Amino acid sequence: MADYAHPNSLVDTQWVADHGSDANVRLIEVDVDTSSYEQGHIAGAVGWNWQSQLQQTVRRDLISKAEMEELLGSSGVSNDTTVVLYGDNSNWFACWAFWQMKYYGHNDVRIMNGGRAKWEAEDRPMTTDAPSVAAASYSAKDPDESIRAYRDQVLASVNAGNIALVDVRSPDEFSGALLAPPAAPQEGSQRGGHIPGAASVPWAQATNEDGTFKSADDLQALYGGRGVDGSRDTVAYCRIGERSSHTWFVLTQLLGYSNVRNYDGSWTEWGSIVGAPIEK
Repeated sequence: MADYAHPNSLVDTQWVADHGSDANVRLIEVDVDTSSYEQGHIAGAVGWNWQSQLQQTVRRDLISKAEMEELLGSSGVSNDTTVVLYGDNSNWFACWAFWQMKYYGHNDVRIMNGGRAKWEAEDRPMTTDAPSVAAASYSAKDPDESIRAYRDQVLASVNAGNIALVDVRSPDEFSGALLAPPAAPQEGSQRGGHIPGAASVPWAQATNEDGTFKSADDLQALYGGRGVDGSRDTVAYCRIGERSSHTWFVLTQLLGYSNVRNYDGSWTEWGSIVGAPIEK
């Protein structure tokens, strides 16, 4: 059985139970349901709200370098801190935070395999107490644009036919039957369908029933069977970039592909661009 390419990017729940309170470790919970953290979280974990803290709320963009420095510093994270991210929904937004932290160059950031649901299923302790966190000084690196895709790059690559595209949305979104998931109709686009040539590999196919990631062999078979094998530049996309960051994590950290970008503009942007090619 093949091993994950970067096993240090992943920790299990027992590791968190053993090391979550270590002085150089900071646990951070990032949930789709932003009320989950207040209802209970792992002791010592800081909660990030993806809606207000991990995106610019007026201009549609990631937070800036200065905003990332402020967020990490106020969360007690310094440049040499080991950050362990976890959340609900098989770590959707934990992976989004992971991708953003790598975008700004944090060295040691990891995902707790299985996320919040696995911790709860194992009946491990949770608390509603807010942690006492001493602010730290943090200096982010300039953005790593090699892991982020923009619409003009994607359009040029689609026209040239030299890219592997992974659409990680649901089959109904891929086909154009839905513009957005039923839970988020306000974040749709003008048109339905998918980017021409994209392979449909819904994000959840990379996980087991308990929310943990599938084995490296199973992941290689899953993506390789759809023509996504790391031999070409690869772009993952979804609706707003969070589900595709989950797939970006799988392709880069677990399978070791070195040429993968997350297109966070995703379908809400592509499906509304005048003149952009679309398939149904």
